[in-house]
Order: sequence, then structure tokens, then C-alpha cells
Amino acid sequence: MAMLTLCAAVAALRVLPDRAQFFQYESVSLSCGQEGNSPAWRVKRNTSMSVNQDCSSERTNDSRCFIDALYPLDTGEYWCESAAGGCSDAVNITVTAGPVILESPVLPVTEGDDVSLRCRTKPTSNLTADFYKDGVLIGSSSAGHISVPAV
Repeated sequence: MAMLTLCAAVAALRVLPDRAQFFQYESVSLSCGQEGNSPAWRVKRNTSMSVNQDCSSERTNDSRCFIDALYPLDTGEYWCESAAGGCSDAVNITVTAGPVILESPVLPVTEGDDVSLRCRTKPTSNLTADFYKDGVLIGSSSAGHISVPAV
């Protein structure tokens, strides 16, 4: 769900663990990189159920959000925002009840950097994973892991 937001991108959203896809019932911690500065930073989100919502949970403050158990309805766009008009770039988080996810960094990687990709299954299995880029096979791994040099 895209939403036009006008702000000065001066913060960074941290996602732990650092990945874009999660299994249902896993937990995630989101925090704003500018916490402690004068403006109050809040983690915000757009999902299929809400737009521009504060990310709230039992254990949260202005600049952090911890979700104990993710559900597919938590899939969406997350970002940091301050009352002073600052924000972070948005990240997309996907939650699936399915059996496979691709572990990849949540933030974009810089051209020329190495990136590690990992296929995770639930329940855990030792199936061979094939990795594709633009429809072309770039590698197979019985461990479900691949490192792509200089993307």
C-alpha cells in the first residue's frame, strides 16, 4: 500500500532481525535511528488493515516497536516519523503463514556490495534451494544459502 509522505529523510529505521520476510508468529523489533534527539520519533506503518498507524505493542515507546507475534495482517510498509517533519525511508515487511521465506536484508544494498541470501523453511528441512535473478538461475545450494558478490 503506497502512501505519499512529504518529509525530510533524516532518520533510519532499524529492523531486527535484519530481513524483509518473516514467518507467522515470529517476533520483530523496529526502532528509529534518531532516538534521543529533541523530536519524538515514532514507528509508523501502513498495512491492509490501517494507514499511517502508530506501531504499538505491549513493549513500546516513542522510538521503538516490538511485535511479539507477527501475523500476515502485519505485512506492510514501516517507517519512522517525527512531529518536526522528519522521517526515514520506508521498508516493506512481509509475513507469511507459508512454509518458505527468503532471508534478505530489509534495507537496499549499495551497488558493488556483497549480499547473502538464505532460504528458510518451516519446519526446517534440508531441501536444495535454487536462487534466481531476473528469471535466470544464479546458483543452487543444499544448505539453502548463497552469497552474491558485488551486486
